[in-house]
Amino acid sequence: MTYVIALPCVDVKDRACVDECPVDCIYEGERSLYIHPDECVDCGACEPVCPVEAIYYEDDLPTVWADYYRANVDFFTELGSPGGAAKTGVQAFDHPLITALPNQVP
Repeated sequence: MTYVIALPCVDVKDRACVDECPVDCIYEGERSLYIHPDECVDCGACEPVCPVEAIYYEDDLPTVWADYYRANVDFFTELGSPGGAAKTGVQAFDHPLITALPNQVP
């Protein structure tokens, strides 16, 4: 099991979760943050600090945002498992689900 970042993070990327994560498994794309499913230790430290309530435990992800589970997993298809987001910096891409969204910030 793992945590998932959903729609409320898109175009916001507050990064409070990044600062709280003890294993550095929250990576940054151009428009959203993503939790690496193999690096996450399911500690839950990220969830309560998210100011936009975008982080959910996989089993608690609202049905309306179910596709965000796959977006978080597939984001790492080419990136692999670098062993920490600090090593990679901001990625110059997002999952196609995120890319296709209109701008979320008014």
